[in-house]
Amino acid sequence: MNGRVKLGKLQKRKIVFVADFFRDNLLGGAEANDEVLISHLEAYGHTVKKCMSRDLRVSDLVSNGSFFIISNFIGLKEEVKHAIAVGRIDYLIYEHDHKYVKTRDPSKFKNFKAPEDQIVNREFYKNAKAVVVLSEVCKGVIEQNLGLTNVHNIGCSLWSEQRLDTIDEYRSTPKYEYGIVNSSNQIKGTQEAIQWCVDNNKDYHIIQPSDYEPTFLLRIGKAEKLVFFPQVLETFSRLACEAKMLGCKLITKPKLLGFASEECFKLEGDDLVEEMKKRVKNALSLFERLIESQEQEVGDGETTAILTLYKRPQLLKEQIKALRNQSNPPKEIWVWGNAPGWNRDMVTNDLENCGADRIFNNDHNWKFYGRFAAAMLVDTEFVAIFDDDTLPGKDWLSNCHQTMQTNEGILGGVGCILPAEGYYGHQRVGWSHPNEEVQEVDLVGHAWFFKRDWLQYLWREKPQTWDNGEDIQFSYLAQKYGGIKTFVPPHPKAKPEMFSSLKGMEYGVDDVATSASRNHKVFYEERNECVNNAVKNGWKLVKDK
Repeated sequence: MNGRVKLGKLQKRKIVFVADFFRDNLLGGAEANDEVLISHLEAYGHTVKKCMSRDLRVSDLVSNGSFFIISNFIGLKEEVKHAIAVGRIDYLIYEHDHKYVKTRDPSKFKNFKAPEDQIVNREFYKNAKAVVVLSEVCKGVIEQNLGLTNVHNIGCSLWSEQRLDTIDEYRSTPKYEYGIVNSSNQIKGTQEAIQWCVDNNKDYHIIQPSDYEPTFLLRIGKAEKLVFFPQVLETFSRLACEAKMLGCKLITKPKLLGFASEECFKLEGDDLVEEMKKRVKNALSLFERLIESQEQEVGDGETTAILTLYKRPQLLKEQIKALRNQSNPPKEIWVWGNAPGWNRDMVTNDLENCGADRIFNNDHNWKFYGRFAAAMLVDTEFVAIFDDDTLPGKDWLSNCHQTMQTNEGILGGVGCILPAEGYYGHQRVGWSHPNEEVQEVDLVGHAWFFKRDWLQYLWREKPQTWDNGEDIQFSYLAQKYGGIKTFVPPHPKAKPEMFSSLKGMEYGVDDVATSASRNHKVFYEERNECVNNAVKNGWKLVKDK
């Protein structure tokens, strides 16, 4: 974490929105996205000033408290980009294509990885508060080309809620089987779509574009199938998603469709409409948080990791190696050892070789709370605590740092969404049940990531029991006394390196697991009591919000 973004006091901002064109000038997908965002920010209370990229000058960047949103910026002068990147300018980039490569199309290169001499604007992207992209594939491509850690995927285009509410008005009984949008833009692949129909002996209908969006949607809705062969990597494709919301089947090149990299690609009709409503709402909330969180000179951005040593000492060195190899490694690694579940002499003798910076060689079993007490002694902004069966992927801590920028709260490897007051039965989210996006939960376990200062809340009330439920107690008291929520960072199925645990199903199911080694009924009765105590004393569950 570079320490640039720190969440601060929320307040309304003066926003300068920079783009090559706006909706009044051009009826393109990027301009439609931008217009929805601008309207939302204005309705939210921010003051938004539109600025054509070609008109922005260095003299306009004089610090006046404005926040800059940079949309398409081909018209932006090099000296202006440099001044923004190196100056004390609060800005984010809303990326609609691929302006970090000269071709503006990474699909021209093997595995979307451009040669170094084809990379441009690296400094501009790297120094942004955030880079917001439209799909998972685009997030991966820009990260591998620029090595960024400030990229956020919203997984959608932006539509107004009113537009999505009325999408069913534009559905109709298909009048023809194959439709092709007539576009003069070669990258939209009109001629390639026609050729496909010719080669496959398919009759097709040319759909003419329209300056009036409802008319265009009506025309698309008359096709049973939309033939669309983009010639570049489409960041999301508003057209493709609208076609599926209208009930059309897509004949396309999924590899070149950012939309196809999202789980929602399998949806259509009303199901897809509802999913887009949810995603647009989450996207707009992300923009709000990024804009409102101002930089503050607090915290060092560093992390201390604390490992738990009990009855699995054979895994210690593997865990330490995994932490040393993190893309954002901890400043120090500490080991909290509980007796008598491990050989103290073995740990003492091997300390110089195990790779830990500090070790607590206890002669007592302090169970679950001891390691959190040790965390009070760290001198870094963040703490990461791991169970003894948890082996993180190399990008887990980077994942936590990035999530903390947009969803500040207690983060964890497996989250639980509780179904009822006083009952621990739950829906699980995290490495065991992967989540593509940040998910708010009631509590987390297996791995924790949080600000050291929040530990004060854990000790405000005596636990229901010292033998169980530290995960419940921490989320309960942090919410009650600090207004702090609990989240599980993304665990994308295609990116195990972002996971909190890579071998949980192998390491966590042996006979020394607490839930297995103790009476199973007693173990869960204790957790039910912990939940009941927390709810009775003010814990608000996610299902009730």
